[in-house]
Amino acid sequence: MPLIDFHSHFFARPFFDTLAAASPLSGEPEAKLAALSERTGLQVPDADVKVHRARWIEAMDAADVDHMVTFASLPEEVPTVAQAIAHDDGRLIGMSIANPAAEGAADKVAALLDTKGFRGILCFPAQHHFRIDEERTHAVLKVLNERSAVCYVHCGLLVVKLKDLLGIPRTVDLTYANPLHLIPAANAFPNVTFVIPHFGAGMFRETLMAGAQCENIVVDTSSSNGWITTQPDAPTLTDVFARALDVFGPERIVFGTDSGPFPAGWRKDRLLEQTKILNDLGIDAADQQSIFAGNAARILNLG
Repeated sequence: MPLIDFHSHFFARPFFDTLAAASPLSGEPEAKLAALSERTGLQVPDADVKVHRARWIEAMDAADVDHMVTFASLPEEVPTVAQAIAHDDGRLIGMSIANPAAEGAADKVAALLDTKGFRGILCFPAQHHFRIDEERTHAVLKVLNERSAVCYVHCGLLVVKLKDLLGIPRTVDLTYANPLHLIPAANAFPNVTFVIPHFGAGMFRETLMAGAQCENIVVDTSSSNGWITTQPDAPTLTDVFARALDVFGPERIVFGTDSGPFPAGWRKDRLLEQTKILNDLGIDAADQQSIFAGNAARILNLG
């Protein structure tokens, strides 16, 4: 069965270097990264993007992953990810972080899509303190709409473990991260595929409501979905899948892992967990195929 991971983080060396430079911990950035690696076992990636890309491809091959959507998670990482996705094999599909409310963002996003090979953007409203339905985001959404591109909108809880490990203060404001904010944006820009990662990361009810309102909103299944522990009714991940299937149907759910740093690399454990859940729910092979590859192939026009 074909397999497309719709949510991963490339986490190249510039990502680590940028966070180490921003860390308030004592020492030079290289020393901070060395200490982090020794303390946690995380492996700092090779500075050569070709080496890091090859490691991802090796991990994908080991798990029979055909394509992986991977993010440039910081602006400083964009040139590196652009190099990684430019390879002739097309195995890696790039999405770039962007703040659509920033001045001049529309021209920058257009360049990313038209000249750098990216297929869409990844937004963090809670981090950049904007609502996706604000008028100041419209220029960027218009760029995406004209190109039938993808817009990931991270809603709900936002924790970047590497930032925490490096002592970087959290500055997120979750009041900006409500999935219901996607409804006006999705209605106004119908050619954009809006993706809510992690089932809404704690704002699951609002995610279901947004999905019920707009056909161009999809949900991805990525991460450990540890946000479940914040829910007063204590759902299981099986419960979450069942309710998402009720609202989105198998045609608007895309498989993701939230794979990131090595040595964990590509998270086959999450594939196995989600496959078991879908089997337990009695989801047939055709619908599972849609979730694990078909929907992503359609959204990305992979043929």
